[in-house]
Amino acid sequence: MDPLAALRAAGAQPVDIQALFAAEPDRLDRLSLSVAGLHADLSRLALPLPILDQLLAAAEAADLPGWRRRLFAGDIVNPSEGRAATHMAERGVGRADHVATAAASAAAVAGTAAALRAGAVRDVIHIGIGGSALGPALLIDALGRDGDGPHIHVVSNIDGEALARTLAACDPAATRLVVVSKTFTTAETMTNAQSALDWLASHGVADARAQAIAITARPDRARDWGAGTVLDFAESVGGRYSLWSAVGLPLAVRCGPDVLARLRAGAAVMDAHFRDAPLARNLPVLAALADVWAAHGQGQQTRGVFAYDERLRLLPAYLQQLEMESNGKRVSRSGDPLPGPSAAITWGGTGTDAQHAVFQLIHQGTAIGPIEFIAVKHPGHGLAAGHHRQLLANMLAQGAALLKGRDFDAALALSGGDAALARAKTFPGNRPSATLLLDRLDAETLGALIAFYEHRTFAAAVLLGLNPFDQWGVELGKELANALIAGADLGFDPSTARLVALAGL
Repeated sequence: MDPLAALRAAGAQPVDIQALFAAEPDRLDRLSLSVAGLHADLSRLALPLPILDQLLAAAEAADLPGWRRRLFAGDIVNPSEGRAATHMAERGVGRADHVATAAASAAAVAGTAAALRAGAVRDVIHIGIGGSALGPALLIDALGRDGDGPHIHVVSNIDGEALARTLAACDPAATRLVVVSKTFTTAETMTNAQSALDWLASHGVADARAQAIAITARPDRARDWGAGTVLDFAESVGGRYSLWSAVGLPLAVRCGPDVLARLRAGAAVMDAHFRDAPLARNLPVLAALADVWAAHGQGQQTRGVFAYDERLRLLPAYLQQLEMESNGKRVSRSGDPLPGPSAAITWGGTGTDAQHAVFQLIHQGTAIGPIEFIAVKHPGHGLAAGHHRQLLANMLAQGAALLKGRDFDAALALSGGDAALARAKTFPGNRPSATLLLDRLDAETLGALIAFYEHRTFAAAVLLGLNPFDQWGVELGKELANALIAGADLGFDPSTARLVALAGL
């Protein structure tokens, strides 16, 4: 069954968004919602309310309520790996035994963080990749700038320049390593870890491996490796959902265990909302329906996310993995080819910088897709109020301009009657956008925001018939890279064969 077939069959019909406000008096109320310190306005998306009602019916037909129950019950929702998805247990939500296991891990994390904060450690090098790095980096950048604990350096790239620059900024005698790998075999992570250990040894640090902290779902391998401290998390916690687990240790080290606990508590509020709210008043569900409609009803397979807060500058990169690794699939849970698009290409940047870089295309280019603005009502700095007002005004003006545009006659009046110049100054308008306005950026609100995106991704996956918890598409490249390192000849195409020779592999 394809619950989106009827909507897709209608074709990509243009939608006059401004006209919707006049035709739908309850539009703003139905497409605006405040949850957990986050106000979302989806009313400027190209989503007519009758279509929303059809999408809600499609969600019921796809058994979104049933899949939601199974997710929270700890049932298998990752069929290709035969696993539940228990990242919510890390924030105290879910099946009792999963929550108990997560609580024990959280206590160990808090103890480890307290010890590092109380000691002579000045720098912690956190080595991981994917969710093991993107999540901690986001947390530290967003919340850790004023932290009073050791400085955190997140290293993920196998490019040695990343690690070398980090090492150069650290004192070996006052540095600890945190090595994060779910399997504790991730090639990039283990290579970076070994190079960091070599650096410590070369500076006289005795038994650096025994001082390292390992975070993994395979504690046996970490102990065999020789890690002095091993913190584990469940196999059923996916990498891109792992910041709630022991992988969140850097935040606890930098800011204190209570801040990590508050992050989890904020996420738990959004969990409860997603679990309990009816579909029509459920923020992650509404956003997911809009995402699916943009791709299937409007032919738009890109979504730009722009954070008008410097502390959220890493959010677009984090969302890229969350959304595209989760829902960037070509077959359904049953292995059948998808009848339509899957995940949108997620991209973005930081406002107002992006206004002077990519917004030309957004306003007047030919590639159209929803734009998502994120801002914080109350700033985290102590500068004059006018400074933050300018930032918010810029954000709000962009959304208004995308919708309103500027017609040719108005542009002509601004161009002294020069028709060619007027055409260059004409803005088509009617371009979709959504706005997320946070009351403030603190641990609780950031936790709710990230959980919102997680549940939004899950809800979209259900509508599309996808498994959002596996990622087989990343494996082939890893296999071929290992073959190249080993010098194996796998009969590469002529281009790859020549490049291998030129690179000296």
